[in-house]
Amino acid sequence: MTALETVKNAIRMEHITKRFGSVVANHDINLELHKGEILSLLGENGSGKTTLMNMLSGIYYADEGQIYVNDQPVTIASPKDAFDLGIGMIHQHFKLVDVFTAAENIVLGLKDTGRLDLKKASRKIEEICDKYGFEIDLNQKIYEMSVSQKQTVEIVKVLYRGAEILILDEPTAVLTPQETEKLFAVMRNMRDDGKSLIIITHKLHEVLAVSDRVAVLRKGEYVCDVATKDASSQSLTDTMVGRSVTLNINRPQPVDPHKRLVVEGLTVYDPLGVKRLNNVSFTALSGEILGIAGISGSGQRELLEAISGLYPISEGSIRFYPPTEDGAEEPESRQLVGLDPMAIRKCGVSMAFVPEDRLGMGLVGSMGMTGNMMLRSWNKSKGAFLNRKASENLANQIWKELDVVTPSTSFPVRRMSGGNVQKVLVGREIAQDPAVLMTAYAVRGLDINTSYTIYNLLTEEKTKGVAVIYVGEDLDVLLELCDRILVLCGGQVSGIVDARTTDKLQVGTLMTHVGGGGTDE
Repeated sequence: MTALETVKNAIRMEHITKRFGSVVANHDINLELHKGEILSLLGENGSGKTTLMNMLSGIYYADEGQIYVNDQPVTIASPKDAFDLGIGMIHQHFKLVDVFTAAENIVLGLKDTGRLDLKKASRKIEEICDKYGFEIDLNQKIYEMSVSQKQTVEIVKVLYRGAEILILDEPTAVLTPQETEKLFAVMRNMRDDGKSLIIITHKLHEVLAVSDRVAVLRKGEYVCDVATKDASSQSLTDTMVGRSVTLNINRPQPVDPHKRLVVEGLTVYDPLGVKRLNNVSFTALSGEILGIAGISGSGQRELLEAISGLYPISEGSIRFYPPTEDGAEEPESRQLVGLDPMAIRKCGVSMAFVPEDRLGMGLVGSMGMTGNMMLRSWNKSKGAFLNRKASENLANQIWKELDVVTPSTSFPVRRMSGGNVQKVLVGREIAQDPAVLMTAYAVRGLDINTSYTIYNLLTEEKTKGVAVIYVGEDLDVLLELCDRILVLCGGQVSGIVDARTTDKLQVGTLMTHVGGGGTDE
């Protein structure tokens, strides 16, 4: 037995502290990663998970403390230092060259004596794939690949460089259930071969399914670690938040649903002439949550932007049916195709939209809460001066009711955490009393406590008779929150299913095959 084989810890971080000016991101953290284990790292938004892992991968440098690799003290001052120590991080946003093949991306940047022998490199890559169960076409261009295939290339790339310690940041965020299971099988194979893995994720059911141990951070400090077999979703959530949290999503039956939005034959092209939506048709009903599922890039963003007047429409119809008073005659529907957002509002259509890009499209980062509230009401002011009072009152209401963490309503929203930014955006849109509320990835990157706050807000709107359209990527949430689920595949509707009676496998199949399942209109 060699000295290395007697080492218990692949990584040991002792008394790690990291500051950004006056903000302490990590304070006196002690963390161990054992050899041959999968460790899940949990914590609310702003708890310091990513900062801690960025120090391990060489992106940041610790202000205080010591890192040990195989029980030897080391200095990690750059990503190259991390690679030299056998540490590789797979980020959410892939770092690949689209016009290169998988094999070319894997060997890109490596120093080699003499001329690169791509055939020899490919044989080594194939050995890695066979060993751990990866499926990859080494001659395929990156731009031709799915998200899952690109992620595979990233993982194989760090293994090819000799990584023994892998850090995966939200690795299942945009994967289908089938792709997630394949990834978990590969991760278990790597663990069984002696690799050590850290996974950062907000999906507690995945933590319980794949990890051996869970470490929890709270407000930049290490709280505890627990064997996964001794943990539950409830216990982990309570530990993350520091108090008891209810994890039940209330899903009342729709009451007296009426058609509110009818989309027929919608077809759109992007500025380059690529068809993003092809003959999409569906009906959104009042008093229900219609979920939209699909792998990344299936047309979810284009669909919501087209409905809200932000994306040009080539063909099709979008009709809005206004709510009616009891006993009143149903008013005529209104055609939305050809109208921009301002024209849609002027014709009396009450629609709210929470976009995927929170700070790019939803809010102005340099403004505070009050200023961002005014973006929705500036045109209601009479005379030359804007009325700040109503916006200030609304900002204070959202600050209090949604528990937004900010020093004041004038504090720039770009300096808030992602969860608080989302609360401001969702709170502002809901305050418009919309008849249709559309949300794109409303909880992406948010901790579980903030996520459930958003789910409850959407359910409250549903019970008020609002037609809620929810684009999400966590199928477990879609199945628990929504009434019906529309599945997009390659810009086409592959099925509409009852969320109460379907399952993840059926939805996952629809996400990858057009016409792979039934519809339930």
